[in-house]
Amino acid sequence: MPRVKGGYTTRRRRKSVLKLAKGYYGAKHLLFKTAKEQVMNSLAYAYRDRRRKKRDFRKLWITRINAAARLNDLSYSRLINGLNVAKIEVNRKILADIAINDPAGFKALCDQAKKALAK
Repeated sequence: MPRVKGGYTTRRRRKSVLKLAKGYYGAKHLLFKTAKEQVMNSLAYAYRDRRRKKRDFRKLWITRINAAARLNDLSYSRLINGLNVAKIEVNRKILADIAINDPAGFKALCDQAKKALAK
């Protein structure tokens, strides 16, 4: 069987992997085999964490809303239930932002939720 040199395709593939591995520690950015392993892991972590980021932010927003709600004598679950009963549609991201940047506005929302729960 004749010898086949790597040529254009192999060089292009290796260069693309090493380009993705730029900045990695030690041999992981120099040697093709170790760079390829690390790039594969890195891409898997990136895919996983793009999904995990959504969960983490939702947890953060809920924590902030709960803290602000408890300052207004409500628990998080009673606040959300009260807002749903009052037909006030505000997502958690915006609610957390209001809780931090506009305490008076958040207090008004809490009062609306309390009224709706009292009925």
